[in-house]
Amino acid sequence: MRNLDLTPLYRATVGFDQIADLMDRVFTNDAGKQSYPPYNIEKTGEDAWRITIAVAGFSDDDLSVEVREGALIVTARKSEEDDDRVYLHRGIATRAFERRFHLAEHVRVVGAAHTDGMLHIDLVREVPEALKPRKIEIASDLPVDAKAVENKPKKAKKAH
Repeated sequence: MRNLDLTPLYRATVGFDQIADLMDRVFTNDAGKQSYPPYNIEKTGEDAWRITIAVAGFSDDDLSVEVREGALIVTARKSEEDDDRVYLHRGIATRAFERRFHLAEHVRVVGAAHTDGMLHIDLVREVPEALKPRKIEIASDLPVDAKAVENKPKKAKKAH
């Protein structure tokens, strides 16, 4: 396990606490322990992604997808099955799970679909217009006014 001293980050910045939290999550051993259920993350566009989770054996009613506190949380709870079944081999895992995906700023979930044992969750980054970069044209054919405007301070009024 690596120990990072983030003190210089805190001294020189304001509002970057999320970066420290992200680094803590990356360097903890918990990330490697959780392997169920398997999932893919694919890039479907410049600012779009799809998370696909293998959820064989779960119905739509067993699954829950929610966004809370900047995280996408997918949970599954299998409803009670008939105890009349006798399995000779049971290889399809239908154990309950909770999978969290931390979302970047301005990323939102636009839809979810459950087909053929796969749960597909579509995400898109929607940056507000005010935060998008703007190109400012530089005009070269306008005459430059060389006059400087002097800003003279007003004289203070005398108190009577």
